Amino acid sequence: MKLIQPNCRIQFTAADLEFIAETLDRKSPGHQTLLKLLADDDTRDLILDDEHLFNALLENRGCLRISSRFYFYIIVRNVLKRAGIDDRQVADYTAELLSEYSQLDRTTCKVPGQQGTLDYFFEMLAALQQADDRTSFYIRAHIGNHSLFLSGVFPQRIRYRAEKKGFPDLRYYEALGQSSFRIASDHRLAAKYDLAPIYTKLADRFQETRQALNDMSERLVCLGDLDSGLDSLLLHSMNEFGWS
Repeated sequence: MKLIQPNCRIQFTAADLEFIAETLDRKSPGHQTLLKLLADDDTRDLILDDEHLFNALLENRGCLRISSRFYFYIIVRNVLKRAGIDDRQVADYTAELLSEYSQLDRTTCKVPGQQGTLDYFFEMLAALQQADDRTSFYIRAHIGNHSLFLSGVFPQRIRYRAEKKGFPDLRYYEALGQSSFRIASDHRLAAKYDLAPIYTKLADRFQETRQALNDMSERLVCLGDLDSGLDSLLLHSMNEFGWS
């Protein structure tokens, strides 16, 4: 299992910088100047908060040659701000989560020493009973991430299955995600990796974060615009839970 970190803002590509320069009309200073501005945390964050970037992504989706990290950070930052969550670290973490989940092989929950992966929540919860301290932390973080992703991207599917076939509803995902992030936030490794404040905020504001992602996936953007791998992941997630 890979521990997700809020790393989107430090992994922009040359294409991302080109997009920023063209969108904000920063061609005259040159890319070296832009690189220096983006290297400074405060200046970088002010530049990334410019609504022209957000609007440009919405207007040109499907025709962009930018990284998934840049794309998701700008979108997530804006939808979370509109939901009253003005925390760049939380936005960065959530964007990194979506970027990681665009590659199917990075979404699996694998416990050291065991063959295969844990694909279902009940398997992950059962694994906690015998997991060591470090592994328990990773599983808790994964359950929180997976709950947020599924309830954020597939709310209509979850509602439909809950109403028609008695599957767990959104309240189940919210409760599971909240409790998992809460427990993970209190772990010593959360402090070691500077994730405790992020997990705490996600636990406190899970529903608002989930609803912001609902707005993103249902109304603002098509997640398949960037990478066909993400489409495969969405299909895999639906099949994994018996959705058709």
